[in-house]
Amino acid sequence: MTKSTLAAGIVPAAIVEEAWQQVGASFERFCLTAGIATLAGMMERDAARLCGVRYGRDDGKDGYRWGRTKGKRGFHAGKIELERPRVRARAGGEISLPSWEAAMAEDWLGQWAMNLMLINVSTRKFGRAVRLPEGDVPAEDGAGLSKSAASRRFVALSAERMKEWMAADLSKLNLLVIQIDGIHIEEDLVLLAAVGVDGVGDKHPLAVIEGATENATGAQALLDNLIDGLFIIDGAKALTKAIRKTFGRHTPIQRCQIHKARNIIERLAKPLHASVRKALRQAWELDDADKAERLIRNLARRLEQQAPGVAASILEGLDEIPTVIRLGLPAELRRSLACTNIIENMMGTVRRVCRNVKRWQDASMALRWTSAAMLEASKGFRRLKAYKQLSALQMALAAHQAKHTADSTVEPAAEAA
Repeated sequence: MTKSTLAAGIVPAAIVEEAWQQVGASFERFCLTAGIATLAGMMERDAARLCGVRYGRDDGKDGYRWGRTKGKRGFHAGKIELERPRVRARAGGEISLPSWEAAMAEDWLGQWAMNLMLINVSTRKFGRAVRLPEGDVPAEDGAGLSKSAASRRFVALSAERMKEWMAADLSKLNLLVIQIDGIHIEEDLVLLAAVGVDGVGDKHPLAVIEGATENATGAQALLDNLIDGLFIIDGAKALTKAIRKTFGRHTPIQRCQIHKARNIIERLAKPLHASVRKALRQAWELDDADKAERLIRNLARRLEQQAPGVAASILEGLDEIPTVIRLGLPAELRRSLACTNIIENMMGTVRRVCRNVKRWQDASMALRWTSAAMLEASKGFRRLKAYKQLSALQMALAAHQAKHTADSTVEPAAEAA
C-alpha cells in the first residue's frame, strides 16, 4: 500500500492522469492526488512571486528559497504529510506562503471530531468512521485519528465555542419567553439550562450552568445572564425564588401544566385518574383565570377525603398555573407556552449526545458536552407554532409591567400619606 506522502513540487500532469485512470478503483486517491497537485502549484507560484524563478538572480524580490520542509494537512478528519517550499526573508526570518496559511487556517480536524462525537461516534471508532480500513488512503501512524487525538480536538473546539456562546449579548434577541430546566448528569451533578423564544417565534439556547434546581444560588447564577420575560419552569421552588429576586415579585411565571398533572396523577389511585385529568383540562382551557382557580380549588376539596396529600399538592403554586390565562393570551399560544416541551426536547438531544460518555471527570467537562449538545439541538429548532400570536404576548407583558410599576409607585405614596 502506497504511503500518503506526496511531494509538493510542481506535480506533473501525468501523476494526476495516472490517478484518473485508476479512479474506478480509488476515487479517494484521485481526489487526494489532484488536491495536492493544485495546492503544490499554488505554493510554487507563491514562492516564485516572493523569490523569483527558481535558480534566478533577482535581487528585487522579498526573499530567497530556503529548501523544503514537510508539513501535515488535514484530510478526512486526519492528517496527510506533504512537502512545501520554504522562503526566507532577505532581512532574516521565514516568510509564510499565503496558500499554505489559507489551507491551514480552517480547523477542519476539530470540526470533524465534534461532528462525529455529536452523532454518537465513539472516539475508539473515529478512525474507522473517516478512513476505510481497506481504503487506498490508510490511517497511518501520526495521522491524528487516534482516540486521544480526536478527544483533544473535541475538547479544544467545544471549549472555544462554549466561551463564545456564553459571552453572547442576549439583549439583541428580543426574548419574550424563557424556559429553564435542570438535567441530571450524575447523582451529585446537575446542570441548569435555559432556552428562549424571541418576538418572531425563533428558539435560542441561552445558557447552561452548574447548579441544582433545589439550590437557589445556582439558579440565581443562571438568571444573572438572562433578561426579563415570561418564565416557564417545571415547578422548582428554587427557580421561582431566584426569578422573583432577580426580576421582581410580579414577574410572570408559568408552571408547566404537564409536569403538574403528571405529579398529581402519579399519586392518585387509578380509578381517579380520568376524572382528575378531565377537571384539570377543563380548568386550563378556560379563558378566565379566576374561574380556572376556582375549578382547581373545587377539585382539591373533592380529593381531601380520598387523597389529602394530593389535595395539598394541587393547591401548591396555584397562582403560577393559570399565568398564560391571566395574561389573556389566545388559546393556541397558551397551549404552546403552558408547558416546558421546548426545553424538554432540547434535553432529549443532550441525553442522546452524552450517552457515550462513560465517566464524567468534572463539571467543566459536563458543561462543554452539554453546551455542544444544546447548540447541536438548535440546528433542528423550528419556529413556535403560534408565532403569529406572539404580538399578543408582547402587549400583555408590557401591560403587566406597566400595571405593577404603577402599583409600586402608588404604594409608597400611600404609606407616606
